[in-house]
Amino acid sequence: MTSPAPLISARALTLSLGRDAARVDILKGLDLAVMAGETVALLGPSGSGKSSLLAVLAGLERASGGTLLIAGADFSTLDEDGLATARRGRIGIVLQAFHLLPTMTARENVATPMELAGMADAMQRAEAELAAVGLAHRLDHYPGQLSGGEQQRVAIARALAPRPALLFADEPTGNLDTATGTAVADLLFDRARQAGATLLMVTHDEALAQRCGRILRLADGRIVADETR
Repeated sequence: MTSPAPLISARALTLSLGRDAARVDILKGLDLAVMAGETVALLGPSGSGKSSLLAVLAGLERASGGTLLIAGADFSTLDEDGLATARRGRIGIVLQAFHLLPTMTARENVATPMELAGMADAMQRAEAELAAVGLAHRLDHYPGQLSGGEQQRVAIARALAPRPALLFADEPTGNLDTATGTAVADLLFDRARQAGATLLMVTHDEALAQRCGRILRLADGRIVADETR
């Protein structure tokens, strides 16, 4: 019986910025495989390459070398337009700074990316996902009318409403106080599980990382430990 293919498969992955004497090597030949349904923390100090790795895996940054297969798509051969197309429907992203559009309501922030992707039921999905994160009463509120925790809930709803196979989160509780951050983390894990999405999360928080089933520790652009819990 054939084993299932990894949802993420990276081989000899590199990322370098600049040229010649100004070149900086950020990722240095990483090998990585992640199976569907895993929860994985990318843990390491500032400058270790964890956010850069997430950006490459999410198709926000092109790798400089190596091979990268994401949900069956060969990200290592795609240009920026190709990466944007490949992300659509496959990948949801939650960032530390929320990145909501200030002139759009919570409902519009969640629905608009799906409308641009041609999903006919975008508004209905947006309303259902906002209800699932506890914001059914905030559909018509603008980001400036929402607390930080509520804004991150909108961001989680936006990431998961298209029902992606992969959910990436970069320091999702970094801008929140401890109590709010814990509540948002609970919601992130719960919604990813209910949606059947594989979760990869960048964090510097050991306690948050320990909630994942697997921890990848990074240092100096390399994976130095791969711990399964």
